[in-house]
Amino acid sequence: MTGADADTLRSALVQHLVAAGTLSDERVAAAFQAVPRHVFVPHVPLEVAYADDVVPMKQNRAGVLTSSVSQPSIVALMLQQAAVRPGDRVLEIGSGGYNAALLRELAGPDGAVTTVDIDADVTDRARTFLDKAGYADVDVVRVDGEFGEPGRAPYDRIVVTVTAWDIATAWWRQLRPEGRIVVPLRVRGQTRSVAFDLVGEHLESRSTTMCGFVSMQGVGAHYERLVPLDDARLTFDEDQEGEPHPEKDVLELHREQLWSGVQLQREEPLLDLYLWLACTLPGYCILNGAEWSWVAAVATADSVAYVSTRAGRDESHVELGCSAHGPDAGALMESVVDQVRTWDAKQRTGPGPTFQVHAAGAELPAGFHIARRHSYITVQWEDRAEADC
Repeated sequence: MTGADADTLRSALVQHLVAAGTLSDERVAAAFQAVPRHVFVPHVPLEVAYADDVVPMKQNRAGVLTSSVSQPSIVALMLQQAAVRPGDRVLEIGSGGYNAALLRELAGPDGAVTTVDIDADVTDRARTFLDKAGYADVDVVRVDGEFGEPGRAPYDRIVVTVTAWDIATAWWRQLRPEGRIVVPLRVRGQTRSVAFDLVGEHLESRSTTMCGFVSMQGVGAHYERLVPLDDARLTFDEDQEGEPHPEKDVLELHREQLWSGVQLQREEPLLDLYLWLACTLPGYCILNGAEWSWVAAVATADSVAYVSTRAGRDESHVELGCSAHGPDAGALMESVVDQVRTWDAKQRTGPGPTFQVHAAGAELPAGFHIARRHSYITVQWEDRAEADC
């Protein structure tokens, strides 16, 4: 195919993102139109380069993806969250080249973009592709992203393109007052791209969107705790080290069920509900296995309960409920169903969760607190009735 074919496919991608409602910012759309994505993924056909899909770039020995060129729709959402202005100094944590080129378009000739990565293969590739695409003035640095890049700080914007479990201390220190960090933050089994503004001595969220990225490597790598069951497993967050869990055969015990009366569309996402349960129920975890795919659960030392659905009032609806196994099944089910009903009454059509991040040792606001190595993440919920006032 020719350069003209690439231009046509690139325009079609932009039109697709606009039509889907993913891309609404004219400056971000212009950046997508300007940057030749195919230059950064030369090993795939043009049609793949300009599809709205992730392009894998590197795997480790275990076959786990460690580098990719992210899905354009996710990139668009994060760039709009970042709201990069002409003249901004921008740091990207997690390189690859394509996103750095988009950031360079947004920062303009009076701005500056630095992109860093821990992997020499990634930084070498990014340098080569950025030069080829006409972005030789983007700085590419091989360094552990946990430490940022102090030599080019302070930054107006820091954009993290790997899954992070914490906000590294270096990122705070390298951000200008009132600057913004956009980061795929992993909290209780789900990853949300959160735009945080630096407000005084803490960070406050301005927007969130669900996303998925490769995990951070190096000093900042965190890992969830996996508890094996027969044909399944429970996943706990890193700070839940002391949470009890049942024996491997718990799912073989008699199953009990309780239904909430809460009906929802089959395609309605449950992510806010799951986070609500994580904030309100001790022992929250995620159940995965042969019969379960990323299901919210609650565990004790001898029992487990998990969110279930059954047919609703018509083919397009389901009813939420809870299934449980073990001696504590009844109490666990009642707790889960009670919180499902509370979420439905107070949160389901509300503004959703907001997040604050405070340094360790700081005074914390009201909310649900998650301890990390360098900080506390606070999840806050506003009642629907209060939001409508």
